[in-house]
Amino acid sequence: MDIRIVSLNVGKPQSVEFQGGTIETGIYKTPCQTRAVPLTTLNFEGDGQADLVNHGGPDKAVCVYPYEHYDFWEREWGRRPEPGAFGENLTVLGMTEDLVCIGDIFAIGDVRLQISQPRQPCFKLGKKHGMPQLPLHVQNTGFTGYYFRVLRPGLFDLNLSMTLYERHPAGLTVAYANRIMHHDKGDIAGIRRLLAVPELSASWRATFEKRLAGNEPSSEKRLQGN
Repeated sequence: MDIRIVSLNVGKPQSVEFQGGTIETGIYKTPCQTRAVPLTTLNFEGDGQADLVNHGGPDKAVCVYPYEHYDFWEREWGRRPEPGAFGENLTVLGMTEDLVCIGDIFAIGDVRLQISQPRQPCFKLGKKHGMPQLPLHVQNTGFTGYYFRVLRPGLFDLNLSMTLYERHPAGLTVAYANRIMHHDKGDIAGIRRLLAVPELSASWRATFEKRLAGNEPSSEKRLQGN
């Protein structure tokens, strides 16, 4: 794979007004000014998440978004999104959702990163851009990005190349996982294929198990904030 990191973005949680109240969010990321940033099993130095129930944690330590999608959003919005526009830590080229798989491991220097799940956009993305329907639009396009867990922390050095270290043998792409989660919800065989991948995140595993049991929660609150 020919991979290029366009931008490494971080940001601490901040308070913003929302629906007559105040919410905390870590979605406001800006490009780092240094080329090498320490990375722990939870986040980059200088980064943070506000809602640790739905964001962050070991399974969702690093948010990734493909730069290829920026052309689509520029046409949609009439302006070019800035790096970090989707709250991602890494804006990358050569790693779209149809090219990478749940459980794939990537290396940069001594650091090892593993794809755990697709990103599920929430209402805070809509708030950031003043577009309440944006989270659902992102979800429906499949241009969601995804999360890394950190298998081996260390210095994330942008002077080095990031490479595919190990392809997961199941070969289930992020795009496939998105399709089963959001579009082909009745594909029981697909759900079971994903559940058979041990590297799938705990939160996606729980959602699929609830779906099989017939008690999957609504996504309305995640997408709309109410």
